[in-house]
Amino acid sequence: MEFRKTHILSFIALLSCISVAHSWGVDGHFITCKLAQPRLSKAAANAVSELLGDNDLASLCSWADHVKFRYHWSSPLHYIDTPDNLCTYQYNNNLTEALLFLSHFIGDIHQPLHVGFTSDRGGNTIDVHWYTRKALLHHVWDDSIIETAEERFYDSNVDELINTLHKNISTVWANQAKAWEACSKTACPDIYASEGIKVACDWAYKGVSEGSVLEDDYFLSRYPVVNMRLAQGGVRLAATLNRIFG
Repeated sequence: MEFRKTHILSFIALLSCISVAHSWGVDGHFITCKLAQPRLSKAAANAVSELLGDNDLASLCSWADHVKFRYHWSSPLHYIDTPDNLCTYQYNNNLTEALLFLSHFIGDIHQPLHVGFTSDRGGNTIDVHWYTRKALLHHVWDDSIIETAEERFYDSNVDELINTLHKNISTVWANQAKAWEACSKTACPDIYASEGIKVACDWAYKGVSEGSVLEDDYFLSRYPVVNMRLAQGGVRLAATLNRIFG
C-alpha cells in the first residue's frame, strides 16, 4: 500500500505544482465518480473498497469541497487560472483522503472554468442570468447546465443521466474513450488543463458578458460540451486509479 500511497500523493502534488474555490457541483462530481467505478480494474476496485469500506466512491466525491475550511491549504488546488485571453494552457495523511482528493481534483480539472481567466476568477465575478435567475457564470458551469438537463430530459433523475453517459462512452464515444485513457504517466493533468482552457474560450466565455441572459441557445449548445467533459473525467479517473493500483 505504501507504493500506492506514494503514487496518489505524487499526483496530488503534481496538481498543486501547476497551481491548480468552487468546483463541479455535487451532481457533477457524483457523475464523474459514478462513471469511473464500473471501469475500475479488479485490483483498483478492491483497493478503493479497502480504503472506503462500505462507502461508495461517488457518494464521497464532493468530500474535498467540504474540508476546505479544515484543510485551508487545499482550497487553491481546485482550479487553475490562466492569464486573461490566453486560450492555451502552459505547465508552470492518509491514503483514503488522498484517494478522495484525487477523485475530486480529476473532476475539477475537467470543469472548463476551473482553467478560466485570472481576472474574473474563472467566471466567478461575471454576473449573468440563467433564464430568469441571477447566477455567476462559474456557477452555470458547476451546476446550472447539469441541473437544467436533469430537469428537462431526465425527470430530475441523475441516475438516468449517468446511464446515458455510460451508454455513450461504450458506443458513440468508444474510440474516443480509448484516447482519453491514454497517458504515459500516472495522470496527464497538462492535457486535461489544455483541453479545459480551450473549452472555456470556445464555449463558456464565448458570447457572454456582464449581465448576459443565458437561455436555450446557450444551454442547448453547451450541454453536449458538459456531457463530454463529465465523460472524459470519469474515464480518466478510472484509468488513473487502474494505473495506480495495477
